[in-house]
Amino acid sequence: MFKTFSLELAGRTLSVDIGRVSAQANGAAFMHYGDTTVLSTATASEKPRDGIDFFPLSVEYEEKLYSVGKIPGGFNKREGKASENAILTSRVIDRPMRPLFPKDYRNDVTLNNLVMSVDPECRPELVAMLGSAIATSISDIPFCGPCATTQIGLVDGAFIVNPNQEQWKNGDLQLTVASTSEKVIMIEAGANEVPEAKMIEAIYMAHEVNQKIIAWINEIVAEVGKAKHEYTSCAIPEEMFAAIKEIVPPVEMEEAVFTDEKQVREENIRKITEKLEEAFADKEDWLPVLGEAVYQYQKKTVRKMILKDQKRPDGRAMNQIRKLAAEVDIIPRVHGSAMFTRGQTQICNVCTLAPLSEVQKIDGLDDNEKAKRYMHHYNFPAYSVGETKVSRGPGRREIGHGALAEKALVAVLPSEEEFPYAIRTVSETFESNGSTSMASTCSSCMSLMAAGVPIKKMVAGISCGLVTGDTDDDFVLLTDIQGLEDFFGDMDFKVTGTEDGITAIQMDIKIHGLTRPIVEGAIARCREARMFIMENCMKPAIAEPRKTVNEYAPKIVQIKIDPEKIGEVVGQRGKTINEIITRTNVKIDITDEGAVSVCGTDAAMMDKAIEMIQTIVTDFEEGQVFKGKVVSIKEFGAFIEFAPGKEGMVHISKISKERIDHVEDVLTLGDEVKVVCLGKDKMGRMGFSIKDCK
Repeated sequence: MFKTFSLELAGRTLSVDIGRVSAQANGAAFMHYGDTTVLSTATASEKPRDGIDFFPLSVEYEEKLYSVGKIPGGFNKREGKASENAILTSRVIDRPMRPLFPKDYRNDVTLNNLVMSVDPECRPELVAMLGSAIATSISDIPFCGPCATTQIGLVDGAFIVNPNQEQWKNGDLQLTVASTSEKVIMIEAGANEVPEAKMIEAIYMAHEVNQKIIAWINEIVAEVGKAKHEYTSCAIPEEMFAAIKEIVPPVEMEEAVFTDEKQVREENIRKITEKLEEAFADKEDWLPVLGEAVYQYQKKTVRKMILKDQKRPDGRAMNQIRKLAAEVDIIPRVHGSAMFTRGQTQICNVCTLAPLSEVQKIDGLDDNEKAKRYMHHYNFPAYSVGETKVSRGPGRREIGHGALAEKALVAVLPSEEEFPYAIRTVSETFESNGSTSMASTCSSCMSLMAAGVPIKKMVAGISCGLVTGDTDDDFVLLTDIQGLEDFFGDMDFKVTGTEDGITAIQMDIKIHGLTRPIVEGAIARCREARMFIMENCMKPAIAEPRKTVNEYAPKIVQIKIDPEKIGEVVGQRGKTINEIITRTNVKIDITDEGAVSVCGTDAAMMDKAIEMIQTIVTDFEEGQVFKGKVVSIKEFGAFIEFAPGKEGMVHISKISKERIDHVEDVLTLGDEVKVVCLGKDKMGRMGFSIKDCK
């Protein structure tokens, strides 16, 4: 027997089948929203994983191309590794769910979401978020939920709850908000300079909708939910904490952690750990968890000093930004480069420009997005934090950070018509001690301007942290958190934007939600910091985009032709366009609308390519003059190629003002000549004259 539960949500029916499929999972929700179908499951191991000091949660979002009636490309014709969208969706599901599991829980948990059908009116990402929450809530896995997620779009100045794919892609806001029954627990946003007040309004509109969904989930749990299972707690024994404090008094730990040098702090903690290892040499059951115990001791120390004594580890004021530095053009010969330093966080960004033919092709579930013109990639090597580790390519964190910085700048990029380039920026993390994604935003903004990309406005980003006490009104906001404050604090609230509004938000927390005063305070604090960074650091380095692209960047000239003439420019099997490319050493892109982009580094060759194209598409009239090459000689005259694939004939009588008996007496194959158009003959062939040219 299975049961179906339904809810009217944003004008469509959301339903879930419980007990219909996947009965062996701890919890399974077969979700339907419109015709979008997602199977969400939650499973947990029976025992905790040995030797770990973290909660091993895995979230998967599987995009199956059969859901949109496609067969995957490639040799194997089956789905490969997760797409960037799938990875980002998994992260958005993970972030609100993770804080709601018990902190001392060490059993492996996997949340899997299988996209089986996609209705363009109902985004599958949202259905997966709701499905994960329902599957976990009805399971026997310990979970302090439920939580719910709502998306808000902004089209023509009006908010739209759970917009369809087209509204989501083309609107001015892409906001995802997750909530518990009391508080906001996760925010993710991309925006077209949405003012702070309007963003807050949208956040709490989503929060209100979430309450309706949570009430519905509670009804489902009450009817079909399982009792939560018992588990082995991995909490540090209280007697161990007491013994540690006897050996390392709180004042000693305060002296160890309160320094603005990360390396000094780590050395201090290493010495304390060695001291405790010697003291607990005979405590075999304590030694395996000593590292976690020292971490918890540091955390309690830092939180107490910030919350009660209003003192940050590096001595800064609560709203003070670390020392800033910025410079451009630090890498020779690239198209644009910039370096942004904030304390011990340092990012170098390099910008590369290319013709539109090099946009990133996307094979995903959304038919509206088949290519991406702007790409931001983020790299986080081990040396940036003083560690040694072989690089295995970008992980989920790197992809997430790159996507956030990319989202931050999309709103200010020029259109393809204004700037017909594909654009890639790469952020290399030279040093990391907190919020490298926001440093990436600042450095990539400057790198774009240095490359001559005419962005509309400058964008900066900053992160705001949080330490909370025992009550909702007992909290401290921290501007520009460093790594230690991120690890030991309760929130990482990242906001990017221009002087006029927000372009992106990403909020991660470790507690069971944020009150409205915290959300509003963090957004206001981030705006204040953004303005300071732009005025005092970025603008002194580069105040506006350069008027021209870098000398090493390809130059692109765009012309418009009649779409009906595209075939003539391309030629049979591409013969004509390839001939132009070979002769001029340029790249040529042609859209279906007839926009032709010519890309190259030699201005003379680019002009020549454009001249050839314009010649091909011209409707010839009598009296027009062309330059051409002799490509064939016959007894009755010569054929002149005046553009790739375009030829006309000069009759022997039209070659010279004096009588000639043989064409070869005057012309040789390959000769460059000037000709005047005489019009078309009865057979529609183009006739030329050499002797009548003035």
